[in-house]
Amino acid sequence: MIDSRRRNTALLVAGCFFMENFDGTIVTTSAPRMAEAFGVEPAAVGLVSAAYLITLAVLIPLSNWLTRRYGTRPVFLSAIVIFTLASLGCALSQSLPMLVIMRILQGVGGAMMVPVGRMAVLNTAEKSDIVRLVAYIVWPALVAPVIAPLAGGLITTYLSWHWMFLINLPLGVVAFIAAWRLIDSIDAPAPPPLDWTGMVLSGIGLGGLTYAAHLVTDPAPGPWPVIIGAASVIITVIAVRHLLRARHPLLNLRIWSVRTFRASQASGFAFMLAMSSVPFLLPLLFQQVFGWSAIQSGAVVLCVFIGNIGIKPATTGLINAFGFRPLLVIATIGLAGSVIGLGLTTTGTPIAVIAVLAMISGVFRSLGMTCYNTIGLADVPADRMGDANALSATTHQLAAGLAIALASVVWQLATVTAPGMIGGLPYSIAFAGIALFALLAAIGAIRLPAGSGDAVRHPARVRSGGR
Repeated sequence: MIDSRRRNTALLVAGCFFMENFDGTIVTTSAPRMAEAFGVEPAAVGLVSAAYLITLAVLIPLSNWLTRRYGTRPVFLSAIVIFTLASLGCALSQSLPMLVIMRILQGVGGAMMVPVGRMAVLNTAEKSDIVRLVAYIVWPALVAPVIAPLAGGLITTYLSWHWMFLINLPLGVVAFIAAWRLIDSIDAPAPPPLDWTGMVLSGIGLGGLTYAAHLVTDPAPGPWPVIIGAASVIITVIAVRHLLRARHPLLNLRIWSVRTFRASQASGFAFMLAMSSVPFLLPLLFQQVFGWSAIQSGAVVLCVFIGNIGIKPATTGLINAFGFRPLLVIATIGLAGSVIGLGLTTTGTPIAVIAVLAMISGVFRSLGMTCYNTIGLADVPADRMGDANALSATTHQLAAGLAIALASVVWQLATVTAPGMIGGLPYSIAFAGIALFALLAAIGAIRLPAGSGDAVRHPARVRSGGR
């Protein structure tokens, strides 16, 4: 049974997770207004988002070591303070360079908030409570990218771009007060010396991949995405070799020996790429092909959010009743089918049909993410939970950073390979390409052994009607 303190802590971490993800995506809708305010080209404002995402990618792997070195409570509280004050600095910025610096500081806070918060909730949790705790924590990763475009459009239209950052101030104050009351430092053995080689290599590799992904979305990226991306892949491979051989690695990749964790990272990565690409492609389809306004487009995309939240109360019961493998197969294939369905919509498709398809995709997104996040921790030993959390957070952040680039590349390939295509046909091909990644995840789900993750299930509770 989850006590109220642990449940409230999980909700606190969920709120921090929401702020981190929300800030990672909301800026793009206000790029023209911000460019006008700073006297630069709109494309230059993309650096504001890139700086934030790169900082997250570079520093998240460090979170486990910092927590063991300084304690959960001081690191988590410091992260909230840094994130909140940096948000104020973003709102007060008078130039693009100053805003970029403040976004980097925001990323420093964000990189510590969520991984450390997850550790505070899950490191000492009973296996029997993990399903419900993950259900509390995971929803912001689904919700924030969906509602951010509409929220950004409304804020930019009716207020000013500064309010995208000012709204973090009251949220940060509430989060700090709640964390002060709820978060305790977890006793842990002193950490080994910091793996500086691993930190530098993984930071350059992951940061480079994230920056290359950002460059892909530029109108005229040139050869730099390929050059930087290829160099980053090479450095990341070197980093992996080092982390596997190091005595005290920054990221303990040996945790991949746990089969269910490995499946959650490999198949879950493909699933997240497909899942996170949809909120990027849908507004483009609605606005460029259907001719909808940003607000109308955002309102329909919100149906994804409705699906996310609608299925959430049932996910724990479904996992307890049917197990992880059947649900993951359904979620991955269902996401692929709904994505293809959205890609086949036209200007003549009734809005109600489009809304239902978006809602269905949200249902499968939510179900899949909850299952992947939970099964990944099902068989991890208690003393390796911190390693699993740090590696999982790193994988999630990399997927979030690469998803938009993936969607952009797939769409560009569709338009380049068949330049005579008209209307929404390039988008149909792009959505089909994205669906392939969900089907790759389905293959991994099918290959899972029966009973995978049963250590955290409560089938008896379902039969007896208990919770």
